[in-house]
Amino acid sequence: MRMIFKSLLPAVGLILCTSCANTNNKQEQARDEIRRAEKDFEKMAAEKGIAEAFSFFADTSAVIKRENDTLISGRDAIRNYYSADYFKSASVKWSPDFTDASEDGKWGYTYGKYIWQSKDSTGITHETTGVFHTVWKKQKDGTWKYTWD
Repeated sequence: MRMIFKSLLPAVGLILCTSCANTNNKQEQARDEIRRAEKDFEKMAAEKGIAEAFSFFADTSAVIKRENDTLISGRDAIRNYYSADYFKSASVKWSPDFTDASEDGKWGYTYGKYIWQSKDSTGITHETTGVFHTVWKKQKDGTWKYTWD
């Protein structure tokens, strides 16, 4: 029995190491995918508008927290919120400073800085800066959608 155990020990070690490597690969792949999703999200906001981008990248049950700690829940409500006239003359740029993902590659989060620009009724541009935090969930089709922003 002892000889069988000794002969299996290297195989067990290899399996454990391979399992860890696969987990790390899933995690790193998820980080890369989330970084790409963030870039695509920002690009869509610039090209197609804020309402379109925030709706497209939202999970069906996504929640966003906005002014006065208002919570807006669901993709349709998020689209309606960003469809206000105010947002039609606004633009937003952001870049994550940090991205991480769960070991199984199904969840992740980012945070970083954003710059929000909007024009008032007189045409004067106002700029607001801040920090964002987004929680991402991998969908069944392999895409990433945010659940919290």
